[in-house]
Amino acid sequence: MSNPTFDRIQATITENPVVLFMKGTPVFPQCGFSARVVQILSHMGVPFAGVNVLEDMEIREGIKAFTNWPTIPQLYVGGEFVGGCDIVMEMFQSGELATLMAEKGVPHKAEA
Repeated sequence: MSNPTFDRIQATITENPVVLFMKGTPVFPQCGFSARVVQILSHMGVPFAGVNVLEDMEIREGIKAFTNWPTIPQLYVGGEFVGGCDIVMEMFQSGELATLMAEKGVPHKAEA
């Protein structure tokens, strides 16, 4: 059975090497957790697509079911779900996030 919302989510993840499903936009995040992930990606110089779940209720609810993950933001790299704010922060601090970006062929700046 086809799910049009899941199809849209999958297309977005497939078309963009790094996708952040977030509240607000990369320029104007509307929640602290989304803002923190945007800061990390920006600090790393990672180009990413931001999807504002506040503008689309189907995506807002659909993304939670798609990943079976209850919270926003959600980061995808190379088509794979990475996690939410806490996981992304931990991975950034440990260097795992830079390693993941390198493995997936995503351009990023070396850690300072």
